[in-house]
Amino acid sequence: MTLAEMAHADGILTPERAELVERMRALSPAIAERSSMYDSETRFPTENWDDFKEAGLLALCIPKDAGGLGADFVGYALVAEELGRNCTATALTFNMHIATTLLTGQIADDMDMSDEDRALLHARRSVLRAGVVDNHTIHSQPFSEGVSAGATSGFGTRAVPVDGGYRVTGRKIFASLSGAANIHNVVCMVEGDERVRLLGIPADGEGVRIEGEWDPLGMRATDSRNLVMEDVFVPEGHEWIPPGLFDQAAERWPYFYMTLSFAYLGLMGGVMDATSSYLIGDGGSSARRDHPIKQQGWAEMNLQYEQAQALCYRVLGEAGVDPSPAAVRRAWASMVSTMEGAASMASTAVRICGGRAMLRPSRLEQYYRDARCGATMLPWSVEVCLQRLGTADLYPGASELPA
Repeated sequence: MTLAEMAHADGILTPERAELVERMRALSPAIAERSSMYDSETRFPTENWDDFKEAGLLALCIPKDAGGLGADFVGYALVAEELGRNCTATALTFNMHIATTLLTGQIADDMDMSDEDRALLHARRSVLRAGVVDNHTIHSQPFSEGVSAGATSGFGTRAVPVDGGYRVTGRKIFASLSGAANIHNVVCMVEGDERVRLLGIPADGEGVRIEGEWDPLGMRATDSRNLVMEDVFVPEGHEWIPPGLFDQAAERWPYFYMTLSFAYLGLMGGVMDATSSYLIGDGGSSARRDHPIKQQGWAEMNLQYEQAQALCYRVLGEAGVDPSPAAVRRAWASMVSTMEGAASMASTAVRICGGRAMLRPSRLEQYYRDARCGATMLPWSVEVCLQRLGTADLYPGASELPA
């Protein structure tokens, strides 16, 4: 079953969302062709981002009345799946940009706040949206610092209030788009204030630097070096959401933390495509589909793919504010089935397709390396999700925050 057929069956592929998926699909051949080049050169996918700009996709989740395409969370998920099918590393960079527009848009609108804070939100995000729509501003969203397993606690980055804004000092690791983003949106704390703040750090600000090398196993095109901030001035207009709204969103809209998985669900589809092509004999090679061991492996892959996609689409059908504990558990389970399923499927595909699958620039070789990276990605890494699933419902009365 194709993405479109499955999504239609689950009732999540509306005509509006289908149009957005097709907009991304029109770029797919060029994106797929460039993917191995970015991987081998460990180079940011600049040309893909140029295509996104031309297609209006930087404003995917910005409302139409603000100049965007008007996608919601589910619409983004389906578009990200299509992108991940062709270049998962590019899909991860795209996620970091879109996540900011979702957090300041649909998710923020679902939060409780005073009239004053809501007016502030509207004013600040109108500036953010205009920058994306009119100037093609690229946003990143580096949260990780390596001091905590979660992304809503343990922040060492500090903001000091000053006239007209803040002075920010800290360090973020795995800062995707580190050399490409115009604004790095970081979470940080003010001394004596327990509320998390989201501040937009200008990439060209004095005291901002990118350090370290980026030579990973997979996802080599994400340019996820370290972002270092030393007494960087951030104008108050770059505090995109009111203080404390991030804390509320983390608890009440936890689906925000599963956005990376949509790229990996797309990767699973890409693995299926490449393996099918090999078994059928596309490209001039002889067919291998009559081998019973290969048929068994192909069957196993189909099971994993259908299970992961069906669970993900069920979760997307439920996604929204204030989910039930059972719904949050399904979201954790979806993360594990996708992130671990992608790596397991890619491993099976390499076995089925044999030695040539291990030779660069084989699509399967790249998918295999990219897939193995997914389990470690915070805040909802496989370890975190398994730990939470492993204790859910076993300790009645225990406080259990969904994020």
